[in-house]
Amino acid sequence: MATSEENSSLFPIFILTIMALFLVPYTITKLCRAASKKTKSIHCQCSPCLRSGKYHKSIFKRISNFSTCSNLTLVLLWAIMGFLVYYIKHISHEVQPFEPFSILGLEAGASDSEIKKAYRRLSIQYHPDKNPDPEAHTYFVEFISKAYQALTDPISRENFEKYGHPDGRQGFQMGIALPQFLLNIDGASGGLLLLGIVGVCILLPLVVAVIYLSRSSKYTGNYVMHQTLSTYYYFMKPSLAPSKVMDVFIKAAEYMEIPVRRTDADPLQKLFVAVRSELNLDLKNIKQEQNKFWKQHPALVKTELLILAHLTRESGALSSTLQNDFRHVLELAPRLLEELMKMAVIPRNAQGHGWLRPAIGVVELSQSVIQAVPLSARKAAGGFSEGIAPFLQLPHFSEAVVKKIGRKKVHTLQDLRDMTPQERADLLSQSAGFSSSELLDVEKVLEMIPSVKVEISCETEGEEGIQEGDIVTMHAWINLKRDNGLTGALPHAPYYPFHKEENLWLLLADVTANDVWMSQRVSFMDEAAAVTATSKAIQEAKEGSGASEKEISIAVREAVEKVRNGWRLVVGKFQAPPEGNYNLTCYCLCDSWIGCDSKMSLKIKVLKRSRASAMKGIAEEAGANVEDGAEEEEDVEEEYDDDYESEYSEDEDDKGITKNGKNKIAANGSTSRHDGSSSEGSDTEE
Repeated sequence: MATSEENSSLFPIFILTIMALFLVPYTITKLCRAASKKTKSIHCQCSPCLRSGKYHKSIFKRISNFSTCSNLTLVLLWAIMGFLVYYIKHISHEVQPFEPFSILGLEAGASDSEIKKAYRRLSIQYHPDKNPDPEAHTYFVEFISKAYQALTDPISRENFEKYGHPDGRQGFQMGIALPQFLLNIDGASGGLLLLGIVGVCILLPLVVAVIYLSRSSKYTGNYVMHQTLSTYYYFMKPSLAPSKVMDVFIKAAEYMEIPVRRTDADPLQKLFVAVRSELNLDLKNIKQEQNKFWKQHPALVKTELLILAHLTRESGALSSTLQNDFRHVLELAPRLLEELMKMAVIPRNAQGHGWLRPAIGVVELSQSVIQAVPLSARKAAGGFSEGIAPFLQLPHFSEAVVKKIGRKKVHTLQDLRDMTPQERADLLSQSAGFSSSELLDVEKVLEMIPSVKVEISCETEGEEGIQEGDIVTMHAWINLKRDNGLTGALPHAPYYPFHKEENLWLLLADVTANDVWMSQRVSFMDEAAAVTATSKAIQEAKEGSGASEKEISIAVREAVEKVRNGWRLVVGKFQAPPEGNYNLTCYCLCDSWIGCDSKMSLKIKVLKRSRASAMKGIAEEAGANVEDGAEEEEDVEEEYDDDYESEYSEDEDDKGITKNGKNKIAANGSTSRHDGSSSEGSDTEE
């Protein structure tokens, strides 16, 4: 009985120890991450952004940010640990060893008469005939009677004085730290124990595994459905115009699951009237076009109307039920647009090239969604070569304001940015009637708009030129600058209700062929990750070129300093195409700002793979065998002589000249590409 009680009292200590082994290190790691993590809430300080409530750190907002599943679980586990500590300290009693003298209230070595007197005194107090309390009866039987018997029996008393126990020397005992009800496996307790073991050890892991497998089979690592990726891959076409990207975007499986209620019919009809101009309907057959639009899947109709309501800034008129769906659609938009971009640039042909035209359309749609600007505003009209969309992302700007400043020959966003603050203030105050506070908002947003610069180079490692079939390494340094000096910041997006980090897409493309040779997404938010990636890339490149450790260290130090000054390194590899001159274009597209994109021309000359290069590779493979190296080298030279004479010699008189030419090539391997071109001339003459 004592052993059972002792094991039961150790159960809370056992649970507390197991929890502390995992909970304490995890909590320390989480706190260290939170302390070292740099804030990403550097956002625009204009009045529209502040009034949007996105960045307002209210108590409710802080609670909602804190109340994630991991944080709530962590708090709950610490509460359980606190309760266990309190229970162990105040409720759980520690089982004391059997001490008969202490139980009878005597000191060690008491006489028999003192023992009998103490027993009679305690019997009057705890005997069942004197005290009907069940606890008194238990105490009398379990402790007082046993203590009296142990001290009055000579053998038991001798054992106790000699070995510390009435029964003599005790063996070593081991117990299990489980509660008492689990140790009694008879009756209902046995069934409860069996159910607990089955539930915790079998059913719970099985349920967790089923949930995980069902979720992982449905979603990708970016929390996008596999069905969405299949749909995007199927509907993505090389000739997909930017205006048609919306039709593919709304076909995501996540949007198809949005419920369409009967009560949504009238609000959607009113919304259709408000955004009808953005649907590109044929006015000559307007009724047929409208019927065709409404015959689509109800989820597609609802999703497209909600997105157009955001682009035209008509979301304030939505009903309460549509507002929830509206926020859900916008919350998923950046994630889905990123996957749609990947489907556009994924290798489609034998050369591993993606498609440029739909990729540009996806980025333009992303810009319009973040800035809440209609796609129709991007069309060139009225002297605005880039459309009025870049101006509409500025605070307090409308179509009427853009037309007024257009009369002052300000037709692009760059024209407005090139002006001095005083010139902008005079222009906007006189032409559009902006107040001083509105002018200040415009200046704050213009300071947040990034300027992007790209430095790019393509080369083949270990060779001077690029030959067809070579693996070409591209190094692109991207620099982002703002007038306010920030590098990583959240974009100005007062109409988009969620936090959105700005990203850049680097595309190396052939505009004529509509091919994307290389693509990479670049972020300027995490400087530490950029430093790590850049250091690794520079170190690998230098080690491949055979640089010394000192040179590698200097190159890595310079690259890290460049990253801290607002640069990011993008390294990509692609296979050189067939021989020819290629006029490529390097696009650097921002997914959050309109009018901040940068592009530059890049010319690549791909040479025909020369015969000397091919034979050089054969000779290197043959030279790997040390024993037969000399013999294999002679065989290669003889074969080269035979091929050269049989292929390019016209008669016996020309053989000597041909031999001299061969010797010249062997002496100067750098002329191998020139010989490749001369061989074509010989074939033509023959």
